[in-house]
Amino acid sequence: MQKLWATIIKDIKILLRDGVGLLLMFVMPIILVIVVTNIQNSTFQAVNKTRLPLLVCNKDTGKSSKQLIEAIDKLGLLKVSQLPKNATTTEIGDAMKDKDAQLAILVPANFSANTQAKAKNASNKALKSFGLQGDSVKNVAIKAESLTLYFNPVIQESLRFSVQGALQSALQLVESRQTLRTLYFAINEKELPSSLESEMLSSQTTLNSVPVLKDGSRAVPNASQHNVPAWTIFAMFFVIMSLSGSVVREKVNGSFIRLKTLPTNYMVGLLSKQITYLFVTLLQASVIFSIGIWLFPIIGIPALNLPSDLTALFFVTLVTGWCAVTYSIAVGVFAQTQEQANGFGAVSIVILSAVGGLMVPSFAMQGSIKTTSNFSPLHWSLEAYYDLFLRGGNLSDVVSNIIPLLIITLILQLVIFLGLKRKNLI
Repeated sequence: MQKLWATIIKDIKILLRDGVGLLLMFVMPIILVIVVTNIQNSTFQAVNKTRLPLLVCNKDTGKSSKQLIEAIDKLGLLKVSQLPKNATTTEIGDAMKDKDAQLAILVPANFSANTQAKAKNASNKALKSFGLQGDSVKNVAIKAESLTLYFNPVIQESLRFSVQGALQSALQLVESRQTLRTLYFAINEKELPSSLESEMLSSQTTLNSVPVLKDGSRAVPNASQHNVPAWTIFAMFFVIMSLSGSVVREKVNGSFIRLKTLPTNYMVGLLSKQITYLFVTLLQASVIFSIGIWLFPIIGIPALNLPSDLTALFFVTLVTGWCAVTYSIAVGVFAQTQEQANGFGAVSIVILSAVGGLMVPSFAMQGSIKTTSNFSPLHWSLEAYYDLFLRGGNLSDVVSNIIPLLIITLILQLVIFLGLKRKNLI
């Protein structure tokens, strides 16, 4: 035990002299989690509170096109600005650039006439199904022209689909209103009352969104709940920048060889590094969680709410830290130089983060990439944290994620042993 303690003191002194490593392990992750969480929180607020600018070039002069524009404006998603009706495609593109608008629509000149024709066709079919005689429709058929949506290629596809769905809803509302009016007039020979029209077109059924949490609560997770756990994992695995380099230095300067000549065991040195850097990872998590709890509200970011099962949180953090330390040592054992260890270590952590779901949600992955995510230890750590922070789980809920993480860690431990044995370092 005395030998182990002396070795731990030695590793702590080496760590404290590594200013760059401490910067990468503490300062950079803290800046990263603050910036990313703030950006995502701002994005959520922008989407929810700010309407996207939409330019409209209306070449139609009828009522239906005006009703369409009013319906789009009432959706609350888009802020409508109208362009001259004679604007060309080039001019629409220039206007999008000048007004910093990502979207524009072109309403064709025969939109109202076409909508009325479609409404009359639909109402006549309805009348015939009722056994009534409808008007002749052979003279009202008009060649249909679609609305054209112009979009900036940089806009996200999911957002574009949301806008298309909103525009389709507005279009459906206009067509339904015209069909109701035409059908009502054909039966009663008078205009459809506005109150009845509103009652028939307005949706009386509301949609309630309720989060499904394992603890039975109904708290909606905020941006901090999503980002802080994910980037805490990233920070813990970034101990590779200091630890792998330390292992390489000891290989190069012959420390492992000298240990073989002393009355001690190589396991003492490896155990010392694991204990020292495991403490570092726990300290990283504590610092980042504390910042989420106390600093975030001060700078306008939603506070991080810790899960109710703190024992499970500590256990997941402990296993994650151990896996991060083990992976770092494994990289250091096989790297020939510090440059190799740092370069491969940094790139590999970024790749494992991307595959593991830290950058792109794993549920959005398909095919072989989704299968590959199961081999990333960061994936299992993230799922365990999400079970606690987002789904309201406890220790029994995260066991299924901890077991694969422990298996990966033990495999890496075996790889370390075989690597040292192969290089005759033990």
